[in-house]
Amino acid sequence: MNLLDSLGSLRSLTAGPWIYPVVTASILLDVFLPVLPSGFLVITAATAAATATAASPDVPSVLPLLLCAASASVLGDFLAYRLARRGGARLDRAIARSRRLSLAQERLGTALARGGGLLVVLARFAPAGRSVVSLGAGAAKRRSKDFLPWSALAGVTWASYSVGLGWLGGQWLGATWFSAGVSTLALFLAGGLAAYLIRRPAAAPAPVS
Repeated sequence: MNLLDSLGSLRSLTAGPWIYPVVTASILLDVFLPVLPSGFLVITAATAAATATAASPDVPSVLPLLLCAASASVLGDFLAYRLARRGGARLDRAIARSRRLSLAQERLGTALARGGGLLVVLARFAPAGRSVVSLGAGAAKRRSKDFLPWSALAGVTWASYSVGLGWLGGQWLGATWFSAGVSTLALFLAGGLAAYLIRRPAAAPAPVS
């Protein structure tokens, strides 16, 4: 497949207004089904948007794509938080059986109690971290005013980074599958770094002399 064919196939996949509801639905649902390729969809659409012109009106636009991605991320987190908050004893038992959920719940509680929600932002990039943190916050009955502002910041940050990666990749490498793949790899690397930072033990306090 030559460059022009690759460009055309990527554009044909993302052409039309349907790409916005598809991206929105994927991001909404991946808080419950983390295997959905929402990040790849956002990057692919943004890669095509990088070469949008007046002669290609069906190609996605960056701003609507960014708004869809950020809004869907925040709304999905809120739905998971509310469902977990109302989940009752059955969900509490499920979380207690999961070391990952229990640990995330404990760390989240500590972070929010100290007035910092960096964990929420980092978890948005880590594999399945969004699900763990949103469900953990709800199950722990954390106050919405402590969790949701950080969730909104996480959603906007993730959406901006993902759309930006796709757009920059399209600008530098052209709207090709190779460009979308390179940008997706950069998103995965950011997720790996976020997972490492989350799992790293907190530094012990210095002894008082």
